Amino acid sequence: MAVTKKIVFGEITGIKEGHHFDNRKEMMPSAFHRNWGQGIDGNPREGAAAIALSGGYADDEDYGDVVIYTGAGGNKNKKQVEDQTWSNNGNGALLTSMNKGLPVRIFRGHKHRNEYSPKSGYRYGGLYSITEAWEEQGINGFKVCRYRLEYIGDYNKPLKSGEEPPTGGEKERKYSSSTIIRLVRNSAIAVEVKELYKYKCQVCSTALQVKGGLYAEGAHIKPVGEPHNGPDVLQNILCLCPNHHVLFDRGSFSIADDHTLLGIEDGKLHVEHGLGSTFLKYHRIIHGYEEETTG
Repeated sequence: MAVTKKIVFGEITGIKEGHHFDNRKEMMPSAFHRNWGQGIDGNPREGAAAIALSGGYADDEDYGDVVIYTGAGGNKNKKQVEDQTWSNNGNGALLTSMNKGLPVRIFRGHKHRNEYSPKSGYRYGGLYSITEAWEEQGINGFKVCRYRLEYIGDYNKPLKSGEEPPTGGEKERKYSSSTIIRLVRNSAIAVEVKELYKYKCQVCSTALQVKGGLYAEGAHIKPVGEPHNGPDVLQNILCLCPNHHVLFDRGSFSIADDHTLLGIEDGKLHVEHGLGSTFLKYHRIIHGYEEETTG
């Protein structure tokens, strides 16, 4: 069915978190989700406003407050039959929402076997923020585009199936951990690597002068947290300026084993501490600079 309504980001008036839909058709008049048969509602120019978790992709992982979502394309009868690409409209839409910081509505269907899913129909699970995007070899052996989404909905944690919203006061909003994620990691190791480089970026040699001193960021090569589970060790951390930290996390450039810069950056990384070759390889693989090998 063709999309005719204007895309709407964020909350939809009259549709609260936990709202139940009997079918997908009920979502369309309000523009909650405008696509009848597609999991992603959006386009690469504006972004993605809503996504469905309905059991269609074997690689999806749903932990409630964190969702590892499989992008669009190459799927037939719930099985991946060809590689996904970033040029797919749905995948491009999700990348745009990530880069713009736009919230994404998630709803779950009864075929999505999970404690947050309804027994019938579809259930609105709240707003989420896309914090990462990468590619990997999926369960069926083909390349899939993957996205990490973190819950930023109305409550401290998402509502499970059948659970009613808390009562007795104002809603306690949970902010995305992406806004504080660098504060809860091992700050001692991050400080160590930044002091080693005198707060100069290992790519551009910039040291930002801010009130109280110099500023730089500790960037993990293999990301920490699910599903990457990179370690908080010196060999997995770079000293980068904010711009190059974002570019590195988004895969705009990567690093060869001889520290040559790949992608949009030229030259070599300035290195004064040992970097883990397995971490560098992992970053190259998930951002498409190197093919994953098996066997």
